[in-house]
Amino acid sequence: MKMDNSKTRVVVGMSGGVDSSVTAYLLKEQGYDVIGIFMKNWDDTDEFGMCTATEDYEDVIRVANQIGIPYYAVNFEKEYWDKVFTYFLDEYKLGRTPNPDVMCNKEIKFKAFLEHAESLGADFVATGHYARVETIDNEVKMLRGVDNNKDQTYFLNQLSQAQISKVMFPLGGMEKPEVRRIAEEAGLATAGKKDSTGICFIGERNFKQFLSEYLPAQPGEMKTLDGKVMGKHDGLMYHTIGQRHGLGIGGDGEPWFVVGKDLANNVLFVEQGFHHDSLYSDSLVATDMSFVSDRPMDAVFHCTAKFRYRQEDVGVTVHLLDGNKANVVFDAPARAVTPGQALVLYDGDVCLGGGTIDEIYKQDAQLQYVG
Repeated sequence: MKMDNSKTRVVVGMSGGVDSSVTAYLLKEQGYDVIGIFMKNWDDTDEFGMCTATEDYEDVIRVANQIGIPYYAVNFEKEYWDKVFTYFLDEYKLGRTPNPDVMCNKEIKFKAFLEHAESLGADFVATGHYARVETIDNEVKMLRGVDNNKDQTYFLNQLSQAQISKVMFPLGGMEKPEVRRIAEEAGLATAGKKDSTGICFIGERNFKQFLSEYLPAQPGEMKTLDGKVMGKHDGLMYHTIGQRHGLGIGGDGEPWFVVGKDLANNVLFVEQGFHHDSLYSDSLVATDMSFVSDRPMDAVFHCTAKFRYRQEDVGVTVHLLDGNKANVVFDAPARAVTPGQALVLYDGDVCLGGGTIDEIYKQDAQLQYVG
């Protein structure tokens, strides 16, 4: 017997890209009462008065008209500035490498947007993220997307049980080529549109140039850990742990990498070799720990973790601490773990939650000299 979905209202976050277009199309085909919402989170008007958000919204309109759903635009620029961009700048001021996508999902796409959708009578919201939600043991779980290359649970790790129970991810069980094929067969206006990459408010612009508009650059010395001066850096904020490109250090032998920062003295530390010992750590302290489940976690548990997107999972033992903190000990040393990035925990395909990497340790000594 076919389900009657017509009484279930799903508000779809539509970006003007192929993933969210196919999300809306599939839900409409399944008989849901679908509304499309375009979120304008950033004013990206250039010096010629052009705005990519305008082009994206026009694509949303084309697709919504094609599949026969109502659509609206909603402006979250103030919320985005207050909750995401301010955090982004604050982290760079601290010499860290933030992950604005994680914060955007937590505060905008699954909070401000979810609240707005509920004001429209939504039973669920849906997005084009590659992740899955399933009810297991009377609890909603978030699982990795089937497409390993596109899985986006890393960026969704801060979602709560209340949020995830209101979400649909129709693309979670698909691989990207299938999504493109559906868009082409349906004749959707966005079928051939290339995927957007990078941070939404930077877009195609030069990162250094963008950041310098908001934070004054402070050039300083680039040194090895034993104090040898190797050159100058343009500003600590332009560099991240494990970075190779843009250092301007030539010469023979293996390439050079960023291994640490001394914020107080404005020094960037570099060493030679991809596997240099100083790039490896064996534990970390994370803050702002958050779990998808409402059920209490064990004080100590073993699982796997990612310290950056597209990284292979690493086995870890998690020791939960007071104040939403955790001490995380790695089964084997890990390379280029970076303060400010997301720690994301998994039990098989189930995303348990995560936090923000705050301090890095090796044999109980703090690394990376940030501070």
